[in-house]
Amino acid sequence: MRSLKIAALVAASWFVLPSAASGQEAQQLSGEQSLLPEANYADSEVTVEQVLGYPLGTKITSPADISRYFEALKAAYPKQVKLLEYGESWEGRTLYYAVISSEENIADFDGFMQGMQSLADPRKTSRSEAEKLINELPGSIWLSYGVHGNEISSPEASMMTAYHLLHDQREQTQRWLDNTMVFIDPLQNPDGRARFVDRYYMSVGMEHSGDRRSAEHNEPWPNGRTNHYLFDMNRDWIALTQPEISGQIDALLKYYPLVFVDLHEMGGDSTYYFTPEARPYNPLITESQRESLNWIGKNNGQWFDKKGFDYFTREIFDAFYPGYGASWPLYYGSVAMTYEMASARGHLFNRKDGDVLTYADGVQQHFIASISTIQTVSERREALLQKFWNYRKSAVEAGEDGDVRSLILPATDDPAGARKLASLLVEQGVEVKQAEQAFEVCDVDYQPGAYIVDMAQPSHRLIRTLMDEQVDMADDFLKEQEQRRKNNLPDQIYDVTGWSLPLMFNVDSHSCDDLPDVRTAMVEEGRIAPGKVVNPDAEVAFLVSWGDMNAGRFLTSALREGLSVRQSELAFTHEKAGQFPSGSLILTVADNGQALPQTLQKLAEESGATVEGIDTSWMTEGPNFGSHNVSQLEAPNIAIAWDEPVSAYNAGHTRFVIERQMGYPVTAIRTMQLIQDDLNGLDVLILPEGGYDGVFTEGTVEKLKQWVSDGGVLLTLGGASAWAVDAGLLNTKLERKVPEEGVEKPAEELKIDGKVIESREQFLTEIKPHGADPDWVPGALLNAQVDTDHWLSAGVKPQVVSIYNGNDVLTPIDINHGRNIAWFADADTMLASGFLWDDIAKQLPYKPLLIWQPSGKGMVISFTQEPTYRAYMDGLNTLLMNALFLAPAKAQ
Repeated sequence: MRSLKIAALVAASWFVLPSAASGQEAQQLSGEQSLLPEANYADSEVTVEQVLGYPLGTKITSPADISRYFEALKAAYPKQVKLLEYGESWEGRTLYYAVISSEENIADFDGFMQGMQSLADPRKTSRSEAEKLINELPGSIWLSYGVHGNEISSPEASMMTAYHLLHDQREQTQRWLDNTMVFIDPLQNPDGRARFVDRYYMSVGMEHSGDRRSAEHNEPWPNGRTNHYLFDMNRDWIALTQPEISGQIDALLKYYPLVFVDLHEMGGDSTYYFTPEARPYNPLITESQRESLNWIGKNNGQWFDKKGFDYFTREIFDAFYPGYGASWPLYYGSVAMTYEMASARGHLFNRKDGDVLTYADGVQQHFIASISTIQTVSERREALLQKFWNYRKSAVEAGEDGDVRSLILPATDDPAGARKLASLLVEQGVEVKQAEQAFEVCDVDYQPGAYIVDMAQPSHRLIRTLMDEQVDMADDFLKEQEQRRKNNLPDQIYDVTGWSLPLMFNVDSHSCDDLPDVRTAMVEEGRIAPGKVVNPDAEVAFLVSWGDMNAGRFLTSALREGLSVRQSELAFTHEKAGQFPSGSLILTVADNGQALPQTLQKLAEESGATVEGIDTSWMTEGPNFGSHNVSQLEAPNIAIAWDEPVSAYNAGHTRFVIERQMGYPVTAIRTMQLIQDDLNGLDVLILPEGGYDGVFTEGTVEKLKQWVSDGGVLLTLGGASAWAVDAGLLNTKLERKVPEEGVEKPAEELKIDGKVIESREQFLTEIKPHGADPDWVPGALLNAQVDTDHWLSAGVKPQVVSIYNGNDVLTPIDINHGRNIAWFADADTMLASGFLWDDIAKQLPYKPLLIWQPSGKGMVISFTQEPTYRAYMDGLNTLLMNALFLAPAKAQ
């Protein structure tokens, strides 16, 4: 990387400009002109310094001031700038994007949008009409900045990019605007950035420090990377759990920008990364798209060569998992990519090579990459439009000619999960229909309400990458990874290898080579279909079938309303209302009063649940209301460990699932308070993934044991379950890797008897490790069997799907200490989706996923994996709800 020395600092009197490193004269990067000296900028009153009070690149701008700057640009250039909102963050900050182009293009902005919508559907637009649109439409690019709040330079570069487009008077820039509609999302994660900026400037002293040990470079928990609920939103593009991403997808599907760039930061000792991506590639990315990625990367390289910036490509960052911002747009036909700049994580950063990296360096290089990509889009406008049309047309043809013509979600086993999945597809631009009558196709009978996806549509490849059970990595790539593993080198798999939505939701999905002939209605967005009350004038009670999130949301709402709710641990059959699974809810009129039907009507509509009124409590099978197998539920006080050493991701995901998906409040308690204070008044304490051994003392462990014995429910997730084993809270063991045949345990003496090694094969055996941990799995989906005879599995299917991420393997708990509620399936059926190393694939079968261990009046419930991983393992929610709401009733 070219050595760009210390930038000018914030123009505040108490900031002192540090001296240049190594005695060299400091090279100042301060203000717009310094970032691109060859530009010919018109005089303007909307530089960053004039609007915000400091030169561009000299201060880490707050979210509020970034908004203020873009408002100033809009006011100064109303005929060239549009500002449009796409949502609101959890903390109430507006999410918005700017559109910048020529006056003519902006005046016909609606026409552009309509043109791209027409071009996107070759079923409705003829080839001649498409050719006309390709000749006339401008190209388009979406530049997305700052998805990680502590990757600080790209939002500043967004302001520079906008300024440059509106002020550079050179012919080439004007030509870009004539040819191109430039969309700029300046700040995808305003909540995370606000957290970073506030804390960063609180840590600054007399001078900014480049020392990587300084407080400036070491953020407190949780750092600024994540949003309010501590999500890495660059993994959320297939599940759309967070408003910052779901709103952005809404906007993308209005305009279908031809190129999408997600601009990031990485370690400060690196350089700059841009397309083409590393292997493995998702096989549903087309060769035509890969060609376009090379066009963009090559032009970026030319710009960086001219500027003397170092860069690299085809390393680290792959294009396999579709849930990145730099991946998802590929599947509607765009060209999408990530850019990564070495991060100063503040004003200055002392690199290992002796250079000083500055904040302004990052701003400059992100800006150069932005305008380089805009140039490619402008100059390749027609070719990119043609490729987009071809992609969408070939997608329809692939659906017509493929082995699978339709996907069907029966929506009978889990109506709530099927509805959410259908809506999630619609939200991502997929056409989904719902049958209005019973039908038969591919020798299977379906009931009214089944969801149908015709594969012959422009979103064909997106449907496949979201819904296929398996997306394979290339065989030669996997062979390379096996060889690296043998040489004790890390593998090059960057993220999870399994992500099939039907599997993660544990929802039935059927494929068929035919299209059903049935009357249907188009499905609109809406993840919860309103529920209903059957027989609202019931005289005795109301029942709700347990086993999906409709019932879960109903329960949490009922408890928060103060209603009296009972839950049956066993299945039962009512003489008129029919069969109800274990876990079903009972609300009697006697316990709740005559106003109950009106309250239930509201709760049913909001939750999606069907509430069955009954006029008698007589059961033909199973327990009656007065049975000891029917528990009275209370509104539990649920707490979660917060702060170091807890995994911020798992803590945030878990709190989000409980609060925003289940609808129940969670009290976050800092770990130091858990150590210092008593646990009185808590019903459930959640320990998320984390390294507790370095923080929780023996005294803390004893306090937890006593609290459990007194009636508490301790719920451990992922790595916290492994810690619970080591701490003596959970009576099982952690497993090492299964030793390979011929590998002996090494002697402990410093000197041992000599041994003759007679072959290379024997040599390779001698150097294999003994007593090593299992190899790390980056994230696969595994089938698990469920003990359906235990109350903790009430309403749960006999088989669930879990993420397996990491390398923890626990032994099954002895029957005299507890129960294995769920365990990974046998070797032949365990892998549901993704990739596992052969050795751990042999070790994991029949090892526990969920363990229940009673202790005194209370219990420990341990998920060996994270049931709330990225908030998209919906198929595990009923197990989690049983642990949160039924377990406290059993502990009383």
